[in-house]
Amino acid sequence: MPARRAALFGAAAAALMAVTLTPPPAIASPTPAPHPVSAVQAAHLATTLAAKLKGAAAGSYYDATTHRLVVNVLDDGSAATVREAGAVPKLVRNPQARLDADREALNAEAAIPGTAWADDPRVNQVVVTADPTVSDADMAKLTAVARSLGDAVTVRRTSAKFRPLIEGGDAIWGSTARCSLGFNVVRGGQPYFLTAGHCGNAVSSWSATQNGPQIAATAASTFPGHDYSLVRYTGVVDHPSAVNLYNGGTQSISKAADAITGEAVRRSGSTTGVHSGHVTGLNATVNYSEGQVNGLIQTDVCAEPGDSGGPLFDGATALGLTSGGSGDCTSGGETFYQPVPQALQAYGAQLG
Repeated sequence: MPARRAALFGAAAAALMAVTLTPPPAIASPTPAPHPVSAVQAAHLATTLAAKLKGAAAGSYYDATTHRLVVNVLDDGSAATVREAGAVPKLVRNPQARLDADREALNAEAAIPGTAWADDPRVNQVVVTADPTVSDADMAKLTAVARSLGDAVTVRRTSAKFRPLIEGGDAIWGSTARCSLGFNVVRGGQPYFLTAGHCGNAVSSWSATQNGPQIAATAASTFPGHDYSLVRYTGVVDHPSAVNLYNGGTQSISKAADAITGEAVRRSGSTTGVHSGHVTGLNATVNYSEGQVNGLIQTDVCAEPGDSGGPLFDGATALGLTSGGSGDCTSGGETFYQPVPQALQAYGAQLG
C-alpha cells in the first residue's frame, strides 16, 4: 500500500474510532408536566410545598380553568421544585414575609372600622378595601399607610358596608337574633354544631323555630378576634353531617380543609339559600364596627343578614363559617368566612 494511501486509511480509521468510542451526550429526563387536580387536592399540595419551600414561596392559588395549582416563587430553584411536584411556578417580586409584615403594619396603623385586607396571590399583593362608612380623613390615613408600604399593597373602595350578617328572623333562632347553622360536629362523644362567634355572643339558647322550644345552648363563643361558636344540642334532634341545599336535597360533608384562592365554592344560608362563587383571598382581616377579625377567607359569594354562621363548602369538604360581608344577593357582594379547621382545633371537635 503506498505510504500516502496508508496514511489516509489510518487517519480515517482513527476518526472512526474516535466517533465510535465517544459516549453519546446524556439526555435529560423531561420535567413532568403540571397535572390537573381538584381544588381540595391543590390546597393540600399547596400546604406541602409551602412547608418545603419555606421563605422561597409567596402564596399559591388554584386556576379553575386549567385545574392546576399555581405557586408563587422567588427563584429558579424553587420553580424547579414546584414543577417536579406537578404544579405551575410563577416568579414574583414580593416574598410572603413582606406581605405578612405589611398586613401586621395595617393591623397596627390602619384598623379603621369599615376596612378589610387580604393576601391575593394572583397579584402578589395585599389588597385593602374600604367601605362607604370610611370618612375622607380616615381614607387619607389609610391611603398614606398603604403608600408607605410600597407596591405590595393596593387600595380599593366598595359601595356597600361591611357588617356581620346577623338578623332577627329564621333558621336557628334566639330571642333577639337569628343565624344559620354551620356544621354539625362531635366533641367528647356529644353532638354540637358550629356557627359564627357573633351569633354565639348574641344568643345563649337556640330553637329550630321562632319562639320554639330549646334545642341547643351556646357552649363557647369567640368574637371579635376570631368568629366561631360551639353550640351544644340539648334536645332530641337529628344532626346529620350534611348541608341544606334549599332544593329538597343535601350535600354530605365528610371532611374539613383549608381553602385556596381561586377555589370554586358554595355557601348555604337561611336567608338566601345556596349561592356560589370563588375564593378571592386568604388571611383576610375585617374591621367591623364591633372589632377586628383576622385569618378569614374572602370570597365573591353574596350573602345577606341571617346567613351568618352558615357553611362554606366545596363538595363534601367543609371550608368556612359565614362571618360577614358587604352587598346583597341582588346587586352582588363579597363575604368573609371563619376557616372551619381553626374552629375545630379551638374546640377539640370533629365533624359529626
